[in-house]
Amino acid sequence: MRKLLLGLIVTLVSIQAFSQIMPAPDREEGDGPYDRLILRGVVLIDGTGAPPVGPVDIVVEKNRIAQIQVVGYPGLPIREGRRPKADENTKEIDLEGHYLLPGFIDMHAHIGGTGQGTPAEYVYKLWMAHGVTTIRDPSAGNGLDWVLSEKKRSLENSITAPRILAYTSFGQGSEEPIVNAEQAKAWVNQNKAKGADGIKFFGANPEVMQAAISENKRIGLRSAMHHQQLDVARWNVLHSARAGLTSMEHWYGLPEALFQDRTIQDFRLDYNYQNEQHRFAEAGKLWKQAAPPYSDHWNKVMNELLELDFTLDPTFNIYEANRDLMRARRAEWHETYTLPSLWRFYAPSRQSHGSYWFDWTTEEELQWKENYRLWMTFVNEYKNRGGRVTAGSDSGFIYQLYGFAYIRELELLREAGFHPLEVIRSATMYGAEALGMEKEIGTVEVGKLADFVILEENPLQNLKVLYGTGAIRVDEDNQPVRVGGVKYTVKDGVIYDAKKLLQDVKEIVDQHKARENARLTQPGLDW
Repeated sequence: MRKLLLGLIVTLVSIQAFSQIMPAPDREEGDGPYDRLILRGVVLIDGTGAPPVGPVDIVVEKNRIAQIQVVGYPGLPIREGRRPKADENTKEIDLEGHYLLPGFIDMHAHIGGTGQGTPAEYVYKLWMAHGVTTIRDPSAGNGLDWVLSEKKRSLENSITAPRILAYTSFGQGSEEPIVNAEQAKAWVNQNKAKGADGIKFFGANPEVMQAAISENKRIGLRSAMHHQQLDVARWNVLHSARAGLTSMEHWYGLPEALFQDRTIQDFRLDYNYQNEQHRFAEAGKLWKQAAPPYSDHWNKVMNELLELDFTLDPTFNIYEANRDLMRARRAEWHETYTLPSLWRFYAPSRQSHGSYWFDWTTEEELQWKENYRLWMTFVNEYKNRGGRVTAGSDSGFIYQLYGFAYIRELELLREAGFHPLEVIRSATMYGAEALGMEKEIGTVEVGKLADFVILEENPLQNLKVLYGTGAIRVDEDNQPVRVGGVKYTVKDGVIYDAKKLLQDVKEIVDQHKARENARLTQPGLDW
């Protein structure tokens, strides 16, 4: 039976690979890269955890950082004699008072699918408008060849898109079920030969998991895993970390590693994994079944994961509707920036993944609030003890919109207990480390690629200023105004007007609404 089920999963993944969204059109946006570019007068948050420093002039030569020069003190005129000199081949941009950060890395970034009806241009521009310059696509849901084509075009800057890393679903494209170590190793090597950057696992029998993860690491690729409930009773996060997994996604498999008075989740006795409401409602009770925070077993598991240099990619935002459905459903950006096809995909449904609102109750929201408290306690303490925690959004499901959801993830890391500088480090440097790209991206340092987020507000004081819709303030006339939003996203030395990218997204949504004669309505209401 298990072989048949695994075979079905492989078949479904193979079918999914042939169901592709529209690739991005050729790039019409962005200026550069320039032979020489000087960004003048910024306040620099470099992504390492260091506090802000400024004013600073940053020199970029083509697509790499060539010089970072402190040019004065706050509140005093900039010392012109300390500034890098410009010649006739230099492009200068005056950014005095602006804040500059490394480009953000979304570690769990599905490019969308036919179910969501999301053209790649729509998804990419939402990410880029929010400063996301690198993504890890976990599953390559549009097919590996499709993702590799988009990856190549992005590297060439022939499309407006973040840098893309393609992690295939384990078994994707296999013509037969993978049920032993020999088959697992063979597929892993074929996956590398095809050009994949890594693998996303969901689960399999322990022999297959051990062979696949360890072989993938041996040949130099990285990995991620969503420990699905179908396999987690015999293969949890500790097993994966010991085998060489790079990062765990979400939190499945971690409470199971923390069990001490049971070995299996206390499933309701009529539980059916294909029933999405069962799956998500019961998951909201899981952390209460684990060892309590700071207990001996809790500490033992954490310390072993730390010793293994394991990465947590919690994706807090994607489950937030579980603890407050109305908040997620009524987020202010939906009316303007959510495609009608994506809105339909979010709606309650017995067959769309993550659309499980059959009868979501106050009781379930309360359970999930407690789930978050315990989950966040583990993640924050893991960070405090030196563990790597990254930022991933898993957008396109459960009312979470590309780009906007990523910023919400940063807010939720802050809620978990991270200092804003720790939040930025998770979104930048730690993501680069987990991808094995720390020598190229993740921090603003000489020699690295020119990937920047530039805005007029201080994001450390209020992470909300990173949202495309900005943050609300009251002006001198006692009227509410919006401030913030990313001003420029720089990827690989190319400068993009982030607000113009967001306007492009609005126009795409407006076109879809007009073509479909659609408007956003709340489920079950005809207002």
